[in-house]
Amino acid sequence: MNKVVINTNGSNLPCNLPSWHNLMNKYALKVLDTINRDNWELSILLCDDKTIKELNKQYRGKDETTDILSFNLNETIQEGEKTVYLPGDIVISLETLEENAEYFKISKDEELRRLIIHGILHLDGMEHKTNEASEPMLVLQEKILKMLKNDKIITNGENE
Repeated sequence: MNKVVINTNGSNLPCNLPSWHNLMNKYALKVLDTINRDNWELSILLCDDKTIKELNKQYRGKDETTDILSFNLNETIQEGEKTVYLPGDIVISLETLEENAEYFKISKDEELRRLIIHGILHLDGMEHKTNEASEPMLVLQEKILKMLKNDKIITNGENE
Protein backbone atom coordinates (compact mmCIF):
# COMPACT_ATOMS: atom_id res chain seq x y z
CA MET A 1 0.00 0.00 0.00
CA ASN A 2 1.35 3.40 -1.01
CA LYS A 3 1.22 6.61 0.99
CA VAL A 4 1.47 10.24 -0.14
CA VAL A 5 1.89 13.15 2.28
CA ILE A 6 1.07 16.65 1.04
CA ASN A 7 2.22 19.88 2.74
CA THR A 8 2.43 23.57 1.88
CA ASN A 9 5.13 26.15 2.49
CA GLY A 10 5.58 29.70 1.29
CA SER A 11 4.75 33.21 2.35
CA ASN A 12 2.54 33.70 -0.72
CA LEU A 13 0.36 30.67 0.05
CA PRO A 14 -2.37 30.06 2.61
CA CYS A 15 -1.22 28.06 5.63
CA ASN A 16 -3.88 25.43 5.06
CA LEU A 17 -3.80 22.79 2.36
CA PRO A 18 -5.94 23.59 -0.68
CA SER A 19 -9.46 22.17 -0.64
CA TRP A 20 -8.47 19.76 -3.43
CA HIS A 21 -5.50 18.17 -1.60
CA ASN A 22 -7.41 14.89 -1.05
CA LEU A 23 -8.05 14.57 -4.79
CA MET A 24 -4.37 15.32 -5.41
CA ASN A 25 -3.41 12.58 -2.96
CA LYS A 26 -5.71 10.07 -4.71
CA TYR A 27 -4.29 11.07 -8.08
CA ALA A 28 -0.68 10.55 -6.97
CA LEU A 29 -1.67 7.12 -5.60
CA LYS A 30 -3.26 6.24 -8.97
CA VAL A 31 -0.05 7.24 -10.76
CA LEU A 32 1.93 4.94 -8.46
CA ASP A 33 -0.52 2.12 -9.17
CA THR A 34 -0.29 2.80 -12.91
CA ILE A 35 3.50 2.32 -12.86
CA ASN A 36 3.13 -0.71 -10.57
CA ARG A 37 4.85 0.68 -7.50
CA ASP A 38 3.93 -0.61 -4.05
CA ASN A 39 4.90 0.30 -0.49
CA TRP A 40 6.08 3.75 -1.51
CA GLU A 41 5.85 6.69 0.89
CA LEU A 42 6.53 9.99 -0.82
CA SER A 43 5.93 13.59 0.03
CA ILE A 44 4.71 16.46 -2.10
CA LEU A 45 5.32 20.04 -1.06
CA LEU A 46 3.20 22.77 -2.63
CA CYS A 47 5.03 26.08 -2.42
CA ASP A 48 5.43 29.55 -3.89
CA ASP A 49 8.05 30.81 -6.36
CA LYS A 50 10.24 32.25 -3.61
CA THR A 51 10.55 28.88 -1.88
CA ILE A 52 11.22 26.86 -5.03
CA LYS A 53 13.75 29.45 -6.24
CA GLU A 54 15.68 29.12 -2.97
CA LEU A 55 15.64 25.31 -3.23
CA ASN A 56 16.67 25.43 -6.90
CA LYS A 57 19.60 27.70 -6.06
CA GLN A 58 20.69 25.71 -3.02
CA TYR A 59 20.48 22.23 -4.54
CA ARG A 60 20.92 22.78 -8.28
CA GLY A 61 22.94 25.99 -8.40
CA LYS A 62 20.23 27.67 -10.51
CA ASP A 63 19.09 31.08 -9.23
CA GLU A 64 15.68 30.89 -10.91
CA THR A 65 12.17 29.66 -10.36
CA THR A 66 10.97 26.38 -11.79
CA ASP A 67 7.70 24.50 -11.74
CA ILE A 68 8.89 21.29 -10.09
CA LEU A 69 11.84 19.80 -8.27
CA SER A 70 12.33 16.17 -7.30
CA PHE A 71 14.67 15.18 -4.50
CA ASN A 72 15.57 11.50 -4.57
CA LEU A 73 16.05 9.82 -1.22
CA ASN A 74 16.04 6.20 -2.46
CA GLU A 75 15.91 4.53 0.96
CA THR A 76 14.02 1.62 2.44
CA ILE A 77 12.86 1.25 6.01
CA GLN A 78 11.34 -1.61 7.92
CA GLU A 79 7.91 -1.03 9.49
CA GLY A 80 7.25 -4.26 11.35
CA GLU A 81 6.98 -7.00 8.73
CA LYS A 82 6.67 -4.50 5.89
CA THR A 83 9.50 -2.95 3.87
CA VAL A 84 8.65 0.61 2.87
CA TYR A 85 10.40 2.48 0.06
CA LEU A 86 11.07 6.20 0.56
CA PRO A 87 11.68 7.52 -2.96
CA GLY A 88 12.00 11.17 -1.95
CA ASP A 89 10.20 14.47 -2.21
CA ILE A 90 8.43 16.40 -4.95
CA VAL A 91 8.22 20.20 -4.72
CA ILE A 92 5.72 22.08 -6.91
CA SER A 93 5.45 25.85 -7.23
CA LEU A 94 1.76 26.71 -7.49
CA GLU A 95 2.65 30.18 -8.83
CA THR A 96 4.74 28.80 -11.72
CA LEU A 97 2.15 26.09 -12.31
CA GLU A 98 -0.45 28.81 -12.85
CA GLU A 99 1.85 30.77 -15.18
CA ASN A 100 2.60 27.64 -17.21
CA ALA A 101 -1.08 26.76 -17.50
CA GLU A 102 -1.79 30.24 -18.90
CA TYR A 103 1.22 30.09 -21.24
CA PHE A 104 0.32 26.65 -22.64
CA LYS A 105 -3.40 27.47 -22.64
CA ILE A 106 -4.33 24.47 -20.51
CA SER A 107 -6.15 24.18 -17.20
CA LYS A 108 -4.32 24.40 -13.88
CA ASP A 109 -5.69 20.94 -13.21
CA GLU A 110 -4.02 19.44 -16.27
CA GLU A 111 -0.73 21.13 -15.46
CA LEU A 112 -0.85 19.90 -11.85
CA ARG A 113 -1.59 16.34 -12.96
CA ARG A 114 1.30 16.51 -15.45
CA LEU A 115 3.69 17.76 -12.75
CA ILE A 116 2.68 15.02 -10.31
CA ILE A 117 3.37 12.38 -12.94
CA HIS A 118 6.64 14.09 -13.89
CA GLY A 119 7.87 14.18 -10.31
CA ILE A 120 6.94 10.56 -9.63
CA LEU A 121 8.73 9.39 -12.79
CA HIS A 122 11.86 11.26 -11.69
CA LEU A 123 11.67 9.62 -8.26
CA ASP A 124 11.31 6.29 -10.05
CA GLY A 125 14.70 6.89 -11.69
CA MET A 126 13.67 8.26 -15.06
CA GLU A 127 15.45 11.25 -16.58
CA HIS A 128 15.20 13.43 -19.68
CA LYS A 129 17.95 15.48 -21.30
CA THR A 130 15.62 17.88 -23.09
CA ASN A 131 11.97 18.87 -22.98
CA GLU A 132 11.35 17.40 -26.43
CA ALA A 133 8.11 15.42 -26.61
CA SER A 134 10.04 12.44 -28.03
CA GLU A 135 12.00 11.91 -24.78
CA PRO A 136 10.99 8.44 -23.43
CA MET A 137 10.17 9.83 -19.97
CA LEU A 138 7.97 12.55 -21.44
CA VAL A 139 6.27 10.07 -23.77
CA LEU A 140 5.40 7.92 -20.74
CA GLN A 141 4.30 11.01 -18.80
CA GLU A 142 1.82 11.98 -21.52
CA LYS A 143 0.62 8.37 -21.84
CA ILE A 144 -0.18 8.24 -18.11
CA LEU A 145 -1.80 11.69 -18.26
CA LYS A 146 -4.07 10.42 -21.05
CA MET A 147 -4.84 7.17 -19.19
CA LEU A 148 -5.92 9.11 -16.09
CA LYS A 149 -7.61 11.99 -17.94
CA ASN A 150 -10.89 11.57 -16.06
CA ASP A 151 -9.27 11.92 -12.65
CA LYS A 152 -9.54 15.64 -11.95
CA ILE A 153 -7.89 17.42 -9.03
CA ILE A 154 -8.83 21.10 -9.41
CA THR A 155 -12.39 21.33 -10.66
CA ASN A 156 -13.79 24.29 -12.57
CA GLY A 157 -14.41 27.32 -10.43
CA GLU A 158 -11.76 26.52 -7.84
CA ASN A 159 -9.07 29.16 -7.79
CA GLU A 160 -6.82 27.63 -5.17
